[in-house]
Amino acid sequence: MNGRNDVFGVSVLEFYLASVLENINLATSNDSETRPTPVEEDLWSLWGRIVINWDSECRRRRHFIRDLVRQGVPHHFRGMVWQLLAGAKASDKLYSSYIKEKSACEKMIRRDIARTYPEHEFFKKKDGLGQESLFNVMKAYSLHDREVGYCQGSGFIVGLLLMQMPEEEAFAVLVTIMQQHRMRDMFKPSMAELGLCMFQLENLVQEFLPELHYHFQSQSFATSIYASSWFLTLFTTTLSLPLACRIMDVFLSEGFEVVFKVALALLTLGKEELLSLDMENILKYLQKELPAKADANQDEFMKLVFSITVNQKKMKKLEKEYTVIKTKEQSDIAVLRCLREENRLLKQRVELQEKECSALAERLVKGQVDRAEGEEETYALEKEVQALRRANMDAQQRLAVAQDEIRSLEMTIAEKNSRQSSLEGVEKNNAKEDELARCLQRELVRARLHAAEREAAERELLERITLLENENKSLRKQRVDNNVAHLQDELIAVKLREAEANLSLKELGQRVSELSDAWKRHLQEHQQVIPPPSPVHSKVVLDIMATPKRLLRAWEGRSAETQKLEEELMSTKIREVEALTELKELRLKVMELEAQVQVSTNQLKRQDEETRLLRDSLDAALQRERALQVRQKEFQHKYSDLESKAKYDSMQANIRNMEDAQRIAELETEVSEYKMKNVMMVTEGELRINADDSERVREMQEQIAELRAEIMRLEAWKARALGRTQISRAVSLEDDLEEDDKLKLILRRESTASLDLVRKTT
Repeated sequence: MNGRNDVFGVSVLEFYLASVLENINLATSNDSETRPTPVEEDLWSLWGRIVINWDSECRRRRHFIRDLVRQGVPHHFRGMVWQLLAGAKASDKLYSSYIKEKSACEKMIRRDIARTYPEHEFFKKKDGLGQESLFNVMKAYSLHDREVGYCQGSGFIVGLLLMQMPEEEAFAVLVTIMQQHRMRDMFKPSMAELGLCMFQLENLVQEFLPELHYHFQSQSFATSIYASSWFLTLFTTTLSLPLACRIMDVFLSEGFEVVFKVALALLTLGKEELLSLDMENILKYLQKELPAKADANQDEFMKLVFSITVNQKKMKKLEKEYTVIKTKEQSDIAVLRCLREENRLLKQRVELQEKECSALAERLVKGQVDRAEGEEETYALEKEVQALRRANMDAQQRLAVAQDEIRSLEMTIAEKNSRQSSLEGVEKNNAKEDELARCLQRELVRARLHAAEREAAERELLERITLLENENKSLRKQRVDNNVAHLQDELIAVKLREAEANLSLKELGQRVSELSDAWKRHLQEHQQVIPPPSPVHSKVVLDIMATPKRLLRAWEGRSAETQKLEEELMSTKIREVEALTELKELRLKVMELEAQVQVSTNQLKRQDEETRLLRDSLDAALQRERALQVRQKEFQHKYSDLESKAKYDSMQANIRNMEDAQRIAELETEVSEYKMKNVMMVTEGELRINADDSERVREMQEQIAELRAEIMRLEAWKARALGRTQISRAVSLEDDLEEDDKLKLILRRESTASLDLVRKTT
C-alpha cells in the first residue's frame, strides 16, 4: 500500500489518517463526555502507524496484528483496515463501466433493496444515497461474476461494507471476499458449498456439543434451519451491527474458519436454554434471545469464539466424506432415474399387452359368436331338410292317392263305356266321356311331370342334406352353448310349424282349384241341350226299339236327379273347403304372431343371459386383478424385508468391527497410561532423591507437566473415539482403521520418546 501516492508525492494513507484524526478531534472537542481516553488515543495512534506501514508490519508482527484485530478495529479505521486485510485494490474504471451497463438481475436487486437493513438510517430512505449505492454495487458484481449473478444474502454483506467505505472500495472488497474466502461457491445457484458447511457444522456440533446435537435430532431440528443465514450473511442479520463488524474484522483477518467458531460459540452460549426448548421455541430463541445475550458482553463472547479450536484435518476429512456422500447420492439419483425410465417402459409394455389381450378377447368372442351363428344356421338347415323330407313323403302319398283315384276313375269310365256301348243314341255322351278321359290323362301326365320334378328336387335336397350333415358333424365336435342350441330348437320348431301350415295351405288351394275346375267343366258339359227327335223318326224308333228307348229315358231322368244332387253336394264341399282354407289362413297368422312373440321373448332371455355372463366374467377378472395386486404387494414386502435385513446385518458387522478396533485402542491407551504413570512415579522418586538440585527439580517438574498433558490428551482422544462410534455409519470402516493405526503409531512413538527421556534423566 506504500505505492499508492498522489501526484504531489504525499502518501494517500498519511492524508487519510490525518483527516481521520482531525475528524476525531473535532468530534471529541464538542463533547467532553465522549472524549477518548488516553488508552484509546494510544490505540488510534498505534493503528495509524500500522496502517501507514502495513506491509512491513504484516511481515514483522503478523501475530500481533491478529491479536489487535481480535480486540476490535476502531470504527474510524475500519474501512481502510478492511481493505488492507482483504488485499483489495479498487478500480474506478472497471466499476464505472459496470455501472453504465444493464444487468438481468436489476429487478430482483430493486425488489430486495428495501428489505436490506430497513431500520438503518443510511438505507431507510427509498431511492436515497444508501439504497442507490447498494444497488450500484450489487449490479456491478452481478455483471462482474455472471455465474453467481445476484443472491439476496450478499446484499447484507455489501450493506455492511458501505457503512464503512465508498462504493468503489466496497465493490473491490466484495470481489476479494467472494474469490478468496469461499463465499463465491456459497452464492452459486447450486449452493453446494453451503451444503458442505452445514455438514461440517453439524459434525462439529456433534463433537463439541453432543447433548445439544442429540436434542436437535430428537426435535428434528436440522442445521440448515438456523445456520443457513449465518453463513450466507456472515451473522449480519442475526447479531447487532457492532458485533457483526467485529466478526467481519476477524473474518477478513483469519478466514472462513471464524464463521464455524462463531456458530459454535453461539450454541455454547445458549446451550442450557436450548436443551429445555422444543423445535418452535428453539428457533425463536436463536433469532431473538440468543443474539441479545451475545451482544450483552461482546468481549466475553469474542473470547469464547477465540477459545474454540477447529481442526483443519478434521474439516478436510469431513469435506471428503461430504463429497463421497454427494457422489453416492448423485449415483443413487441416476439409478433412480434409470429405474423410473425402466418402470415407464414396462408400463407402456403392459398397456400394449393389455390392448393385445383385449383385441384377442374380442376376436375370441367374435369367433364364438360366428361359430354359434353357423351352428344355428346348420341346425335350421337340418330342420328344413327334415321338413322337406316329410313334405316329399306327403307328396308321394298324395301322388299315390291321386293315382288310385285316377285308376278308380278309369274303371268307372270303363264301366260307363260298357254300359253305354249298347246304346246308339249316346255317341255324343261317349265323346264327352272320351274328352273327359283325355283331360284326366293329361292331368295324369301333368301329375307325373310334377312327380318327376319333385324327385329331382328331392335328389338335390338329399345332396344338400349330405353336405349339411358333414358340416353339422364338424360343428358338433366343437362346443355349443346350451342357450344357443335351445334358441335353435325353438327357431326350427317355429319354422317347421310355418312350413307345415304353408304346405297345408298350398294343398288346400290346389285342391280347391282342381275341384273348381272340375266343377266348371262338369257344368259346361251338362248345360248343352239335346235336340228333340222328329215325329217320323220317333215313330220308327218307337216301333223298332220300344224297350231300349224307355230304358234310356228312365236312365236320363235318374241321371238328371243324380246330377242335381251331385251339383248341390259339390257346391257344399267347395264352400266347406273355402271355409277350411280361410280357417287355416287365420290359424297360420296366429301361429306367425305366436312365433314372433316367442322369438322376441327368446331374444330378450338370451340378452339377459349374455349380460349375466359378461358380469360374471367381469367379476372374475376383477377378482384375479385383486389377487395379483395382493401377490405383488406381498412380493414387495418380502423384498423390502430382505433388503432391510441385509442392510441391518452389514451395519451390525461394521459396528462389531468398529467396537473391536475401539476396544483394542482402549487397551493400548490403558497400557500407555500405565507406562506414563510408571515414568511419573520414577521421576517423582528421583525428584525426592535429588531435592537439593533446583535446576534438575525444575526440569523434572516440566517433564511431569508434559506427561500429565499427554495423559489428558490421551483421555480426550479416548472420549472422541467413544463419540466417533455414534457416527460410525457415516464414516467408512477403512478410514477409521487407518486413523486408529496412525494414532497407535503416534502413541507408541511418544511413549518410547518419554521413556528414553526418563532414562536419559536418570
